[in-house]
Amino acid sequence: MRIYHGSIEKVVSPEIRESNRTLDYGQGFYTTTSYEQAEAWVKRRMSEKRTSQGYVCVYELDKVALHDLKTLIFEQPTEEWVDFVMKNRTQKGYIHEYDIVYGPVANDRVYAAFALYEGGLINKQALIAELKAYKLVDQYLFHTEKALQTLTFIEAKEVK
Repeated sequence: MRIYHGSIEKVVSPEIRESNRTLDYGQGFYTTTSYEQAEAWVKRRMSEKRTSQGYVCVYELDKVALHDLKTLIFEQPTEEWVDFVMKNRTQKGYIHEYDIVYGPVANDRVYAAFALYEGGLINKQALIAELKAYKLVDQYLFHTEKALQTLTFIEAKEVK
């Protein structure tokens, strides 16, 4: 299966890097099955870094090797997904035990809905109902070095 990562550099050998911000599924290497989503990620990074060049890196994911890993899969927004995302976003230093986490991407519209939930303006059930109305793309987080072994670099497509 092909998956994509948007970056301002060619990422031939993915790494687990510490982030200076909280992320939906914790620290690790994020990818998606959507080329368009990866391209949007790299364009946002290009804008932030004020650079005119970036890449959508393409990988082959060895789905057979996934069976040997501890995975957490969210097919759609659920209470468990909301709780997991909130722990990663709000509990500094929160570490989970999964090699790979798969589920919906919290894009800008989702962030706004989460902000309403965090502020107590909507409850969890209202948040989930709203999120299910959105067409959400997916993301894979590779959280461990063992998980990264399931990826094979194919190519880096330049984005301008």
